[in-house]
This record gives sequence, structure tokens and C-alpha cells, in this order.
Amino acid sequence: MDFHGIDLNLLAAFDALMSECNVTRAATQVGVSQPAMSAALSRLRRLFGDPLFLRSSDGLLPTPRARELAGPISRALREIEATLVKKPEFVPGNAALTFNLGLSDYPAHVFLPALLQAVGQQAPGISINVRAFTDRDHAVDLLDAGVVDAAIGVMPTHPEGRILTRPILRDEFVTIIASDHPAARRGMNMKTYLALPHVLVSPEGDRHGLVDQALAQQGKQRTLALTLPQMFAVPAVVARTAMAATVMRRVALNSPAGRQLALFPPPVALPEIVFHLIWHRRSDANPAQQWLRTLIESIASSL
Repeated sequence: MDFHGIDLNLLAAFDALMSECNVTRAATQVGVSQPAMSAALSRLRRLFGDPLFLRSSDGLLPTPRARELAGPISRALREIEATLVKKPEFVPGNAALTFNLGLSDYPAHVFLPALLQAVGQQAPGISINVRAFTDRDHAVDLLDAGVVDAAIGVMPTHPEGRILTRPILRDEFVTIIASDHPAARRGMNMKTYLALPHVLVSPEGDRHGLVDQALAQQGKQRTLALTLPQMFAVPAVVARTAMAATVMRRVALNSPAGRQLALFPPPVALPEIVFHLIWHRRSDANPAQQWLRTLIESIASSL
């Protein structure tokens, strides 16, 4: 390869294309016109002897060669930037800005109060704007569009190179019934479990969830008495009825009705649920957002 054909602008264009997987958005990121970015892509293809990015219904799809180059080029650019450009230090206590945070239902209830407490103590000039999402892949759309700075939810279905993730919070399933229910004294075996009417949490309105899939593998089926989209409404419903529900442990423990519930291990094996901190590569080196992500990880580790 002729290194005389390489300049930092080309590498910055590649980094932006890898980050955005869209010529127009990549052009905006580096401050050039769309035709200039298209021309840079053509030069990159000639330079590396590879198409690098292929058009698809979801935007530009990086080739294996592009994915191979992405990490080293990104790290090299960050090192050059750190050497040549002195960024102002981010001081949380002096900052006055708003972070946009995408949250699914679970972290909004379990995690957000502790985050707001920490932000209030460390950075009183910072405010948080929350955007809700239910579909795990909607978080990627929000990050791509720049609507949120980071998101907390389950892992996207198809993680992309431009989307960075880190597991921060884990939870397990428990079966809950009212503490004064006769079954609370007998214990929870499969026979008792199947004899109870059940609540199913389904944001999409389905009547076949994770538990039903596990039961079906054993040739068993439970009786659904209620389907609803809000998981944190379930403990109060169970506490006042003869119904059972299988929910994440913190959903039960964080409910005002928690003391009115009996918790049991489900009679079927269910996977642990892992929640991820999700952010876009374009904001990876931003000092303010680095501080926010570090704070989020610290709080999650203490829950």
C-alpha cells in the first residue's frame, strides 16, 4: 500500500462512515457535503482495494475488511486527536446541560431514581430527559437519529459496529403470589403452578411469553387470566387476587405491594435477563457522555 495516498481526512471519513453507515449522516458528522463524502468513499475503496461498504435496506453494510479496519483506525484517530487537540476538561459540578436517556420500563423504575440522586449530588446543573422505548431495536433507531445520548435496555437483536454496548445489570425471574394465598404456605411446585391463574406481561399484547415457551417444551400449559403491557402493575394485581405471575425479582421487590407477596423460584428453568448500557460510537469519546456512562455503570453495580 502506498502510504502517500493516505491523509487524515480520508481516515476521518472512513471512521464517520463506520459510525453512521449512511453517507449523508457521515458527511454531516465531519462537516463536508454529501458529494464530498461520496468522493471520499470512492478514494477509500481504491486505497484499500475493497468495496468497504455495501448498500442494503438498512443503510451501508460494512464488509469484513471494513470491520477489520474500524478498530485500529478509530483508535489511531482518537490518539491523534488527544495529542493535537486539547479538549476542555469536563467538570460535572460546573456543567449546565441536558442528557437525553432512552429507558425501557424496567430501568426507569429500578435504576432511574438512584441515577437522579447521584446527578443531583454531583452535577446539580445537569438535567435528564427520558425517552421511553419498548422494542429493543428502537433504542438503536433513537441513537442513530441522535435523539438520545445513551440507552439502557436488553441487547439489540442485531448489534451493529456503530452501536456500542456493555452489560451493567442482571436480574432473575421469580414467581409471585399473594402472601396470604394458601399456596404461599405449601410452596411452589409444577402442579401448584399450573393450577393457578396467571398474569402475563406483554408490551406487544401477545398471549405466549418466555414462560409459556419453556412450559411448551415440557408439553405443559398454564392458564392465563390477564395479559397487560406494564410489568410494574403486576405486583399490586397479584397481591389483591388469587393470580400468580412470573416477573423479574426487582419488579417485585421495588413494588409498594412487595411486602404482600410471596416469592418462589419458577418451576421451569428461565434465563437470566441482562440489561445493557447502549451508546453510539460517535459519542464514545465525548467527555461529558463518558462521565455519564461511568456514573451509570457505577450505580448499576451497586444495585
